[in-house]
Parts: sequence; C-alpha cells; structure tokens
Amino acid sequence: MRLTTKGRYAVTAMLDMAINADDGPVCLADIARRQQISLSYLEQLFARLRRAGLVESVRGPGGGYLLIDSAENISVARVIEAVNESVDTTRCGGLADCQQGDTCLTHYLWDELSERIQQFLSGVSLGELARRQEIAEIAGRQRRRLDEDGILASAP
Repeated sequence: MRLTTKGRYAVTAMLDMAINADDGPVCLADIARRQQISLSYLEQLFARLRRAGLVESVRGPGGGYLLIDSAENISVARVIEAVNESVDTTRCGGLADCQQGDTCLTHYLWDELSERIQQFLSGVSLGELARRQEIAEIAGRQRRRLDEDGILASAP
C-alpha cells in the first residue's frame, strides 16, 4: 500500500482542524505542536489542501486556517487525494502491466483491495472521526498537555 507520511499527516492535521474549528481559525503552529509534525511540512501540505479547496487561510492576528466545508462533508479519501496520494495496493499502479507489460496473477486481488479501501475512506468523514469518543479523549489529552506547558501559540 502506498499511503505515505504525506497522506497520514494531511488526514491528522485536517482532523485536528475539525476538532478545533469551533475556536476559529486554527494556527499551523498549534497543529504542529499537538500532532508533533514539522511546521514546514505542514505548510507544504496546507498549500496543497488550499489549492484543492479544502481549507482557506485567514491572515492577521488570530489568523490560521479554516475548513471551507463542514467536517461532515470532507471525506478522508478527499484529503488524501488533495495531497496527491493514493491507496493503490497493486505493484503496477493499477495499470495491469505488473510482469513485463502483462498482468500478474494477483493483480485483480490487489486492485479490488484498492477499490475497497477507497470506498471505505470515501465513506468516513472528518466530522465522523471528530465525534468518536476515543479521538475526543486523545485530543483532550493533547490540549491539556500543551496548556499545562503553556506552549499553545493561539492560547489566550
């Protein structure tokens, strides 16, 4: 499977935004601290997410990023696609030229798995994830830890 760090981090960052969206624009520095992702890497990801129409930037004091649509309408698959990732499980990238231009014995098995993964990720929204109890507990622990340390960039 070819879901790399780029796709995983994009989903993590967008889920962080969905969880913290009620507080207004979300600062990338806060996401970086909560999720332990490099700020410069997040900036690159958010440039792609912005071009894909998933987020918009807000400039000035209290600025950051906002989801353009509701978290309920943004699927995990859409986020992954926005950063040019795929969940293809075939060796050939779905081209059926696995063995010197010919289809290998297991091509259709891996191709069907890719389709099912895509369907699954298309059916899971950021809003659905944000409502999950275990995710809310993790987000609460992250927030408390950073608040106790006094290192949240957008903390009042």
